[in-house]
Amino acid sequence: MPKTRIAISCPQSRHCLNFAAMMRETTLHVECFDSPSLPLAVAGIGVVGGFGVGLGDMRLTLDGERMPMLGGLEFQGNQGMESVPALRADLAALDEFVPKRSLRRVDRFSRLALLGAHLALQDAGIAVSGALDRTGIIVATGYGAAATTFTFLDSVIHDGDVCASPTHFSNSVHNAAAAHISILLKITGPCLTASQFELSTVSALLTAGQWLTEGRVDRVLFGAVDEHCPVRGYCWSRFFGPQFSQAVMPLDIDRQTAVPGEGAAFFVLERSKPGRSGTYGHVVNVGMGREAQRNVDIFFDGPPNGADSPWTLLLLGADGHKATGVRYRHVLEAARRRPLAIAACAPAYGSLPVGQAFDLAVAGMVIRDGCPSFADHMRYGDGCSGTPGDVSRVACLKYGPGGEYGAIVLAGS
Repeated sequence: MPKTRIAISCPQSRHCLNFAAMMRETTLHVECFDSPSLPLAVAGIGVVGGFGVGLGDMRLTLDGERMPMLGGLEFQGNQGMESVPALRADLAALDEFVPKRSLRRVDRFSRLALLGAHLALQDAGIAVSGALDRTGIIVATGYGAAATTFTFLDSVIHDGDVCASPTHFSNSVHNAAAAHISILLKITGPCLTASQFELSTVSALLTAGQWLTEGRVDRVLFGAVDEHCPVRGYCWSRFFGPQFSQAVMPLDIDRQTAVPGEGAAFFVLERSKPGRSGTYGHVVNVGMGREAQRNVDIFFDGPPNGADSPWTLLLLGADGHKATGVRYRHVLEAARRRPLAIAACAPAYGSLPVGQAFDLAVAGMVIRDGCPSFADHMRYGDGCSGTPGDVSRVACLKYGPGGEYGAIVLAGS
């Protein structure tokens, strides 16, 4: 991949997410679209997680008016059963869309994906019984169906190859969730699952844009999903010790405050049409790469005409992990010198590799409905709040522990 400096920008806006200025002398290995404006209109969003179901529950949680569902992630420890605090998703709403008979051999991971997919299609006004032959499916995941995979391995260990569970095996296959969506929603277009841990969302979104650019499909049902797993709870306990945080404090970057989360965030993506953006705006650029140095100066050009000009909001993917949290320090330092609106939404959905997909859902909500007030522990400085016209574009930035990053920019009309 070539070394370059890029500017993520949009001709419809006079201020931009400027990576050339942001990195100054930083060398990046960058993958991005060549065109300055991507053909990705966001027509529908479906979310489920510890905050509840749908954008309404998510907004209430961001505003601090609703507490996320905090439960326990149980696992077998050295001294018996143990648990760590975790944000849990409620799948009861799936009964509205799929008969229970059809879910008998579908695991929890795929059920999360199915609920997110149905919610996104419903939000976009697309009937499941309609023609979906020109629709593609892309699922991003960091852990994949880890719970099912380890359950299958347990069945091999305890019962041998001959008696291992075929149902668990079929659900442990990497593309199983996307396949269940394809079968139950009768979507016959291309189907893909992408995994790149923290960069899973942005990596999959690049592929979605490529499909639409090449005309392979007319729309993409794009989503991200991760679930809880006992092995994850065990590792969490051993890595971070017995002192668990009860709430993610994403902007307290020098402390380990991560709380495991699970859920799904799905989007209906279509080609943008001249003069008309999607219900939730359109993706104007996507970039991913790795920092070689960290002498960062600025992220955004501020409001071009003073305090009354439209804001650009930056959503940080900081999720309480100290190892990645320190990567955002330079962004917060830049905010002291620039009129940036910065927030981190992980307290609403928890710590999980595909958290950037939930940030993208928040971005769409901001473009359509205006900026939430954000609870104090999610907001840096004064944050922002107001009508849809107050925020013209939203950028979602996610770092991995090794300096790898992904950025997604969403803009209104």
